[in-house]
Amino acid sequence: MLKLNFHPSGRHFLQIPGPSPVPDRILRAMSLPTIDHRGPEFGALGLELLSKIQKIFKTENPVIIYPASGTGAWEAALANTMSPGDRVLMFETGHFATLWHKMALRLDIQPEFLGLPGYEGWRHGVQADMIEARLKEDTNHELKAVCVVHNETSTGVTSDIAAVRKAIDAAGHPALLIVDTISGLASADYRHDEWGVDVTVSGSQKGLMLPPGISFNALSPKSIEVSKQAKLPKSFWAWDEILEANKSGYWPYTPSTNLLYGLNEALDMLLDEGMDNVLARHQRWAAGVRAAVEAWGLEIQCLDPSVYSPVLTGVVMPEGVDADAVRKIIYERFDLSLGMGLGKAKGKMFRIGHLGDCNDLTLIATLGGCEAGMKLSGVNLKGSGVTAALDYFAANPLNAGER
Repeated sequence: MLKLNFHPSGRHFLQIPGPSPVPDRILRAMSLPTIDHRGPEFGALGLELLSKIQKIFKTENPVIIYPASGTGAWEAALANTMSPGDRVLMFETGHFATLWHKMALRLDIQPEFLGLPGYEGWRHGVQADMIEARLKEDTNHELKAVCVVHNETSTGVTSDIAAVRKAIDAAGHPALLIVDTISGLASADYRHDEWGVDVTVSGSQKGLMLPPGISFNALSPKSIEVSKQAKLPKSFWAWDEILEANKSGYWPYTPSTNLLYGLNEALDMLLDEGMDNVLARHQRWAAGVRAAVEAWGLEIQCLDPSVYSPVLTGVVMPEGVDADAVRKIIYERFDLSLGMGLGKAKGKMFRIGHLGDCNDLTLIATLGGCEAGMKLSGVNLKGSGVTAALDYFAANPLNAGER
């Protein structure tokens, strides 16, 4: 029999940038008995959930909840707004932007991929000026949407979505703005309505602290109107039937009942703490981890401090050091999982997640495992990142109300 809980003692350190650790409080909520998804209790739960999730996206518009991973919500966003052969503008910031581009091709959409060249292009955020310039060239308005990733999980870059909205408006272009914040939601500042986003895509297994299996499309009135004319085939993903069923708290198919219990608990945890406090502690953790990387004398994957991610930090290994070999030693010796380099960054860096159900000591232990593992791997470190992070956290204590 396959043993999934094989750790000999203590708790495994899951410090990848998602799935993130699931709090015991949420696990307990998910263990409650499954109820009739057509019964009155479920309708009440559905209405409550749909109201709370709007607060996390900072929207007054509908949020669709799918029993699917974030990849499903990617597809739903495109399938509900596009027709066969439609052209969209996508910006390459990393591995997940690349995968979304690949999906668009498979859906019979014609994506145009903007971006800075090579591996170095994966060390910066979305360049809004490039989007504006391209849209101004599109005088016939053939580009139907601009698709960008808010927090690029593969690189640790959080792009400026408000700047993208301004670029679209400055170009006088009617394209929809579709944003992936799968790893950003509930960890990095995100404002669906204020930033003029038409469709926001997200998932459950990152800042929401749930297992994988739930994903979201937050909508705008404009996107709903566009969906009524969109011709790509869709059934399971179709917004119209879900929006109608959601009016009374239900879904047109069987939803993931127990994951929704967990979502309800997660939303209570976040809203009780206050989203400003949630975002502030993520920024603080990220700054502490970056202090450690600086003390080690290593490069951060993101080269632009203005778009450092509060969700994860990419640590670039010195030339000639295989980051995956370092990760393997850290995993085997210290029971610590780190994110690998993906795509153009494979073997060049590893990723430290600092999101969700976490605290100062969690990160100090994580950095200790990283530091020891790099030393065992022969990486020449300038100084102690653990000490630097301890000093940062001591000098920058949690504010009242933060966790």
